Amino acid sequence: MAEYLSRGVFRFNAPVHIESYASVVGDKEGRGPLGKCFDEIISDSHFGRSTWEQAESRFQLEAVSLAIRKAWLKKEDIDSICAGDLINQCTGSSYGLRELGIPFLGIYGACSTMAEGMIISSILVDENISHRAAAVTSSHFSTAERQFRAPLSYGGQRTPTSQWTCTASGAVILSKEHGKSTITGGCIGWIADMNISDITNMGSAMAPAAATTIKRYLDATSSTPDDYDYIITGDLGTIGSKLLKEILQKQDIDISKQHRDCGELIFENDRQDTHCGGSGCGCSASVLCGLFLPMIEEGRINNILFTATGALMSTMSLQQGESIPAIAHLVHIQRVKE
Repeated sequence: MAEYLSRGVFRFNAPVHIESYASVVGDKEGRGPLGKCFDEIISDSHFGRSTWEQAESRFQLEAVSLAIRKAWLKKEDIDSICAGDLINQCTGSSYGLRELGIPFLGIYGACSTMAEGMIISSILVDENISHRAAAVTSSHFSTAERQFRAPLSYGGQRTPTSQWTCTASGAVILSKEHGKSTITGGCIGWIADMNISDITNMGSAMAPAAATTIKRYLDATSSTPDDYDYIITGDLGTIGSKLLKEILQKQDIDISKQHRDCGELIFENDRQDTHCGGSGCGCSASVLCGLFLPMIEEGRINNILFTATGALMSTMSLQQGESIPAIAHLVHIQRVKE
């Protein structure tokens, strides 16, 4: 059973294991500094399909299928799956995973969806509702541009504060019995809104949410940044990451040594012309599954906080003049002690 620590913050008395994980990315991500970390690099942005939306569905299906194969399991061994993406009504997930026949929970937390899915899946495992549960997210540069900004053929200029939506997917399989890393606790974020309405500066909109969630978890667990190898954020990018550290520094919390941002890590911004870095549901998911979980499994690190961030706006809300509400969910991951 999970232990209540404070509002939205919990700790598992019996850790939930990360049994398997997989990452699948596109060509641009594969040519970035983390290219060698990912399980699969797909050079065709259509992934053999006729539309980008169908391609994103296939990215997600491939990530889940690969995680299942890596654990020598069958799809019938997975009791539930939490999945989400950025496409309207999360059709990337539902269309991609419909053939698996696994009990399905479609979720939406924008770019925070991976952490949200891991929280829900870990609770299902902890409560014996699922013996094994999977969490998966995806994003695709072209589907996001079509939905949130403008047709690519328009050729509009990208602002210096903008980020590049990753074409990527990451999946994890959780159980009570197997795995070299465990989820030991988490923090369910609450919505933060700083009245920012610039869709090209989402890092600044999300940074306060990340700061609030990290501080809430540190306070509830009576821990400090020095207790962790890394404090990882989802995709704040260069501007949002700088702002996050400044916000926490004003509260006497210094995470400068431990902080890593998936959006900063996945691209080489100057060489790849990605401005402030990567974004999208698949950004933090693929970097977690491609870089950080293998580091834990290999014993190079032992203790991390994974804090995925999301901007909860829609095209309609922005057209109506609304600001950008943001959220950040946190998952505490530790290496299993030998």
